[in-house]
Amino acid sequence: MTARAEQVLTEALSLPPSERAQLAERLFSSLDISNEQLDRLWAHEADSRIDAYNRGDIKAISASDVFKNISD
Repeated sequence: MTARAEQVLTEALSLPPSERAQLAERLFSSLDISNEQLDRLWAHEADSRIDAYNRGDIKAISASDVFKNISD
C-alpha cells in the first residue's frame, strides 16, 4: 500500500464503527466487480469465517454487543 493509502486507512480506522461500515460499503461498491463475482467473494469470506470459528481461531460475539458497539 502507498503511504497515502496507509494514511487514509489510519484515518478511516479512527472513525466510529457505523461510519467505517458506510465507508467500506461505498469503497467496495466503487470497484468494478459484477454482482456474481461479489456474491462469490462474500460466500468465500463467510465460509472462511465459519471455518475459523469452528477451528476456534475466532469467537462469536452476541448481536447485542455488536449493535451496542455500532451505536457507540
